[in-house]
Amino acid sequence: MSLSPPDPVPLSAQAIPFGELLETGKVPDEYLRTEYVTQQFVERLVHYVLSIPAKSISIPQLSAILEQIDARQQIFFFKRLKETSPHSLKEFAPLYYGFMAEFHPLLFT
Repeated sequence: MSLSPPDPVPLSAQAIPFGELLETGKVPDEYLRTEYVTQQFVERLVHYVLSIPAKSISIPQLSAILEQIDARQQIFFFKRLKETSPHSLKEFAPLYYGFMAEFHPLLFT
């Protein structure tokens, strides 16, 4: 009787070690493989950022993660952050305005 190897667990069912990612500043390629997977990663990142105590994540740590993501997904991050918790943008204002200043020409062309 031969057993076939188990099917790999889909990314959507895996726990993402955001704490480790923020410490190392490196997003594994598997989270950036396709637009859909990256969008799901960003969605979960928003929920992670909003679920941890304020000030337990630094702006440079979050910036290092966001810089590895496609520009559209970076905008999606802030859009979701604003939709989910509008007051949270106060905490991330320097990061928000820094990224938006970079995208300003792209948003209005």
